[in-house]
Order: sequence, then C-alpha cells, then structure tokens
Amino acid sequence: MSDKPIIELEKVKRYLLKLQDNICQTLELADGKGEFKEDNWQREQGGGGRTRVLTGGAVIEQGGVNFSHVFGGMLPPSATAARPELAGRSFQAVGVSLVIHPHNPKIPTSHANVRFFIAEKEGEEPVWWFGGGFDLTPFYPIEEDVVHWHTVAHKLCEPFGTEVYPTYKKWCDDYFYLKHRNETRGVGGLFFDDLNEWGFERSFKFMQAVGDGFLDAYIPIVEKRKGLSFTPAERDFQLYRRGRYVEFNLVYDRGTLFGLQSGGRTESILMSMPPLARWEYDYQPEVGSQEEILYKEYLHPRTWVE
Repeated sequence: MSDKPIIELEKVKRYLLKLQDNICQTLELADGKGEFKEDNWQREQGGGGRTRVLTGGAVIEQGGVNFSHVFGGMLPPSATAARPELAGRSFQAVGVSLVIHPHNPKIPTSHANVRFFIAEKEGEEPVWWFGGGFDLTPFYPIEEDVVHWHTVAHKLCEPFGTEVYPTYKKWCDDYFYLKHRNETRGVGGLFFDDLNEWGFERSFKFMQAVGDGFLDAYIPIVEKRKGLSFTPAERDFQLYRRGRYVEFNLVYDRGTLFGLQSGGRTESILMSMPPLARWEYDYQPEVGSQEEILYKEYLHPRTWVE
C-alpha cells in the first residue's frame, strides 16, 4: 500500500474511535444508569476491534456500539456482489456500527454505521469508498419524532447538495425493506455506499456529518419519550415488531453478511439483535388502533420533510 491511503485510513480511524467514545458517553448520560462494557478482540485473519455493550439500563434494554478495523487478502462475496471487478483484491475496512434497543416501546429502536474501505491489487491504484447512514424503527406512531429525525438528516445533507438528502433517503427506504413482508423496517433516514466521486476530503466530511448527526437525531427523541408510561400490551407489540428487526438482519443485511463472511467476531456482529423478541402467526392489528396506524402510515416510504 502506498503512503497516501495509509495516512487516509489512519485519519478515518482516529475519527471513528473518537466517535465511538462520544456516542457511548452521550448514551450513558441519557440512560442515567447503564454503563457500556468493553471487549477488545482480535481477528485471526487480520485486525480486530472494540465492542461496547450496555444491558439492563434505565432506558436502554440493550445497546451496542462497535468499532472494528479488519483486513485480509481477499474481499468477501458480500463486498463484491455489486462490484465484481474488486473480487480477489486485498482489503482494509474500518467502521463504527451501533444498534440501540430501548425498553420503552414509545422510544424507537435506532441503528447507525459509518465505514471506510480500501481494496488493493498489485500494480493497480487502490480503490476506496465510504458508506453508512442511520435509520429509525418506531413501534408506535409519533409523527413529531419522525419529522425531527428526518429534519436532522436533511440539514446535514444540505451543504453537500440539494439532491443528496432525497437520493440517500430513497436508498435507505429501498435498502431497509423486507420484501417477504412488503413493508419497510421502519421510517428510514439515510443510506449511502460506494461514495468516492466527491474525492477523499469531501466524502470523509460527509461521513463525519452522518456519524455526528446520529446523536442530534436520536437523543432528543429519547429525552422526550423516556418518561412515558406503557402497557403490557404495548410492550408485547414491541417484542413482536422486534422480530422484523431480526428477520431483516439475518436475511438481507449486507453488514451482517460481510462480518460473518470475513471471519469477524460473531458476538460483535450479532450485537444488533434485540435481547427479547417474539413471533406470532398471522398477526393483524386492531382496526383503528395505534398499531394499525403504524402499519398503514409508517411502514411504507413517505415524505417526512420537504
């Protein structure tokens, strides 16, 4: 590897380690009780990471914030499916990925990740790209929260061009879609991948805007909703809807596939799973209920901000 990609990789890595610290500290403050426990791990084929998990908090039932830097002699199939010309290249991948499962069903589950790849081949220029995004999975329809989430997403995209938010919002809606259920996983947000056409500095700045924007988007929702009461029936519905999260992660999620195919640490890869979930045969929401509103108005792509 030439010096320049190494310098770029180290710059991204420093930012991501700091981002992991900042997100964990802020989530602990919002929770008020729980603390993240850290596991440092090594990958046999090259690299490793530090996984931080909070369980049994006052607000967060289980949440994980994972940093990883892995490398190897050949990109796994999930990374080359859309770009077969990269098959056989060695790679380095560095990123932060998180999933937060709150206890209260009035607080949505949230997910975010930001990542940087370099793929190399002897005698050819390194190929690099950024990817990431964040998305929100509410269990109960609180429109104010979803509008806030998308307003933050829209604002962080604005400095990079008027087409960025609608493009990456649509990509998010399309990506987090359960074809076998004919519904979205939640209300979306932003999703981008293979970003390099802006050049390194501008692409890196956008990745940072997304990484930093997650807390701006999520923490105000947590603070507003963490004191709300809920019924056993609402908790039961939350656990049922969490099943959709499991289905998506195990059937469609490219990040999960990449981690497993590249020999990553299984416990860290599957930290995204909820601590409790349930399935029910042929569930149908009651007519006129909040649950029916979620199905009818929130689980299909929709314009939340102009």
